[in-house]
Amino acid sequence: MATARGTKFIIVGVGVATVVALSLAAWRSEKRDTPVPAAEAPGAAVALARKTPIRTTLVLSGEFRPFQEIELHAKVAGYIRTISVDVGDRVKEGQVIAVLEVPELVAQVEGAKASLDRAKSTYEAAHSAYVRLKQASEGRPGLIAAQELDDAMARDREAEAQIGVAEANQRQVLALSDYTRITAPFAGVVTKRYADTGAMIPAGTSSSTQSMPVVQLAECDRLRLVLPVPESAVPRVHLGSIVQVKVPALGRAFEGKVARFADALDRQTRTMSTEIDVANTDDRLMPGMYAETTLDLVRKDAALTIPIQAVSRNGDEATVLVVDPQNRVQQKRVTLGLEGTRRIEVLSGLAEKERVVIGSRSQFRVGDVVEPRPVAESDKEREDQL
Repeated sequence: MATARGTKFIIVGVGVATVVALSLAAWRSEKRDTPVPAAEAPGAAVALARKTPIRTTLVLSGEFRPFQEIELHAKVAGYIRTISVDVGDRVKEGQVIAVLEVPELVAQVEGAKASLDRAKSTYEAAHSAYVRLKQASEGRPGLIAAQELDDAMARDREAEAQIGVAEANQRQVLALSDYTRITAPFAGVVTKRYADTGAMIPAGTSSSTQSMPVVQLAECDRLRLVLPVPESAVPRVHLGSIVQVKVPALGRAFEGKVARFADALDRQTRTMSTEIDVANTDDRLMPGMYAETTLDLVRKDAALTIPIQAVSRNGDEATVLVVDPQNRVQQKRVTLGLEGTRRIEVLSGLAEKERVVIGSRSQFRVGDVVEPRPVAESDKEREDQL
């Protein structure tokens, strides 16, 4: 009987121990799946994996140049009778800038006119003589010798040709006379004035050592920003791209457009000359001003990104610490894409809205329970760039 009681006691004891063990395991499991109170868990700064615009860019510097800039020379030599512009004056296309005094050219114009009048008179006389001879020959055949009639016709045609020669000479002289009026080939600003009233101006066809310009004219309503694009970025430069041009001297930015490029590399610098056109309707910009612009090379409007501080790299491998729904730290391997100044693209390994740990990773281990503390991001971080 005693033995039976002892056996029953042992069985009951084992049953109680089993129940206690199962209850403890269930309690531990429940505790593991339940977030630890904030007061007991260490804080961890986290940020969401979210879709944002991201781009790779290239910042280049250069200086503005006039869209057009020329030195105006005289086609004919002469003295400046009048000059109506000075440095800083704005001129319209076709506006007279200076008038030259060329006395010998005036005489040539008059001589060309007299030569034309003489040629016309000679032609009228020769033509009338030929017509009379021809009519007489037709009225009385054989009265006028054929040779005489042929000679009259030849004189008539020669006189007619002389009119053409005289007209050509007159046009040439009048064209030279027009060159005494120096006009603006385009609307712009006079940036230099080389001569004053009464100055002798050599003809522009003379050698460069003798030729002297009258003024220098620049078109500044639109400027060119010339940039040296590195060889690595050349394939990604596209005509018509809209860019922002920052001018430090003015403390503001202007909109520009990639208008042209050399389509060839400089062998010494390994760069391609690229020009951006910038409108200057308010005359705030001036040639020679320093400016910089950012060229978009690659852009994605909705890439899955995380802060760069959340990524740990080891060679070609990259990992992040993620806080799961139970506030436990997990490690995930990720594949990276475009990298900006603040955020980096995640191609695989993360889902949108997952929480990644940023800052120091050494204080956390996989399985640790933490208190997530979201880090607020500024508006500037909404669109990242290189």
